[in-house]
Amino acid sequence: MAPDSSAVKAFLMQLQNNICQALEQLDGSATFAEDSWQREQGGGGRSRVLTQGAVFEQAGVNFSHVTGEQMPASATAHRPELAGRSFEAMGVSLVIHPLNPYVPTTHANVRFFIARKEGADPVWWFGGGFDLTPYYPFLEDVKAWHQHAKELCDPFGSDVYATYKKWCDEYFFLPHRNETRGVGGLFFDDLNDGGFERCFDFMQAVGNGFIDGYRPIVERRKDTAYGEREREFQLYRRGRYVEFNLVYDRGTLFGLQTGGRTESILMSMPPLVRWQYGFTPEAGSAEAELYEHFLNPQDWLAV
Repeated sequence: MAPDSSAVKAFLMQLQNNICQALEQLDGSATFAEDSWQREQGGGGRSRVLTQGAVFEQAGVNFSHVTGEQMPASATAHRPELAGRSFEAMGVSLVIHPLNPYVPTTHANVRFFIARKEGADPVWWFGGGFDLTPYYPFLEDVKAWHQHAKELCDPFGSDVYATYKKWCDEYFFLPHRNETRGVGGLFFDDLNDGGFERCFDFMQAVGNGFIDGYRPIVERRKDTAYGEREREFQLYRRGRYVEFNLVYDRGTLFGLQTGGRTESILMSMPPLVRWQYGFTPEAGSAEAELYEHFLNPQDWLAV
């Protein structure tokens, strides 16, 4: 089956609708505001942001579809064979920053890329995944998150979960802090093995499956009582999100280098954040448990 970018676009736009609807139901108070935009060099998108909800302090769910006549430096450095090709990139990307420190922050993204050149076969691939960033982790939640990810992957091969789980641990890692951004999940990129239809099926499974993995965790933790200490720690740890997205994230760099819409690209930033010089968690505290047991890659299903 030849790559069908129109089918991918239709799926992505519906996925954005479905996730926004599910998050509004979970929040029970706030709704998404939509901001449609056009890109001068080609394409556009729909940015949707929910703010100051009962459960979510900020949640952003973006759909974008951008086109261009020339690849940006961030892409051709990674794939030099793309130089001189026009491109089409589309995806849904979301970041959710809950209000309650006991509810984890989460990120998900599914995307499709195709580059064309007259007289040559198109170069295309899918990418995406989801990851979880708790501040006060519960092993029950982490295991359920990874079990759900494994069940999504299993129909596509017995080694798929292990491969993409490892890739997630390696990608969402802050070398300057020597710690993972959270407890991981799935990450895949450059996926075109097995043909367009099979790859598209997998991307749809990941996109559709995200909310089913996140919803139960939110429901379990959203009413947990917390105080100023927990809130301050949450704001401090949100700083890691900022550090990763601005220094390492390939999607952020690609968006900025292709002249994407800055407000939408930086929608992933938390609404409030704090840094503290030389922070060290108190020995034996819940905060120390995060550092000691959850910020290094491990086989969560075997813990």
